[in-house]
Amino acid sequence: MVRFGGPLFQDCSDPDRWIEALRKKGYTAAYCPVGNEAGSDTIKAFSNAAEKAGIVIAEVGAWSNPIGPDSAKSREAIEHCRKQLALADEIGARCCVNITGSRGDPWASHHPKNLTQETFDLIVQTTRSIVDAVKPKRSFFVLETMPWMYPDSVQSYSDLIHAIDREQCAVHFDPVNLINSPSRYYGNGPLIHEFVDRLGSMIKSCHAKDIILGPEFMVHLNECRPGTGSLDYATFLREIHQLPGEVPIMLEHLSDEAEYDLAAQYVRSVAEKRGFRSDSENLEYPIKK
Repeated sequence: MVRFGGPLFQDCSDPDRWIEALRKKGYTAAYCPVGNEAGSDTIKAFSNAAEKAGIVIAEVGAWSNPIGPDSAKSREAIEHCRKQLALADEIGARCCVNITGSRGDPWASHHPKNLTQETFDLIVQTTRSIVDAVKPKRSFFVLETMPWMYPDSVQSYSDLIHAIDREQCAVHFDPVNLINSPSRYYGNGPLIHEFVDRLGSMIKSCHAKDIILGPEFMVHLNECRPGTGSLDYATFLREIHQLPGEVPIMLEHLSDEAEYDLAAQYVRSVAEKRGFRSDSENLEYPIKK
């Protein structure tokens, strides 16, 4: 089953306003509404509100660079990841998500060392240190797929998960981030299927966006709003729907509320064509065979 959500632009400073904002958008999944500085009472209030309203808290972001060139900043990033994972576990989010990081600057950049065995081993060590320090009981630490750092393919993700070897380290799926060549661009449907076929049982949350191949020479691949690119959304929704449990698909990286509304409209239209109901309950209905 699929849960669907995205960022909110309303005042969500208390649980009631947060739930009302989600209902107005027809979302049944949400990004974490508080930071790790929030007190336990506040975290509990939002967690209880989500449970009562049937909202899945999809993920807590831990966006930072735990393997960067500045050792002091890397230590700060690791500590930030630990705090965010602890928040995810306390509030009941499905996962805490970060990229593995870059060996250079800025934090999410390509670098000659990113796709090396040395960096692979460093990621394993760093991720274990995050999970082992927190020991989450109900949430998971997950690594977002990326075009120029691990995990950059189905195989590298499988290798990484098995090397980390921690029960509370799972999988995050951003199909657009895996599309880093024309062959993957035009074959993204089979790529999505392969990813879910091999790693689907460990997927805790997904990101929804789109991608377009520009006409320029050389290769130019750019993010765009869902429905304005070439991601195979029919395959994406079908594959995630078939997974056990309720897996969130979350919109991201758009400029304003109007863009998110258009993106949500498109995703729901694809879902409806594939046999989902398209109403306030959005994507929580089975595909017709």
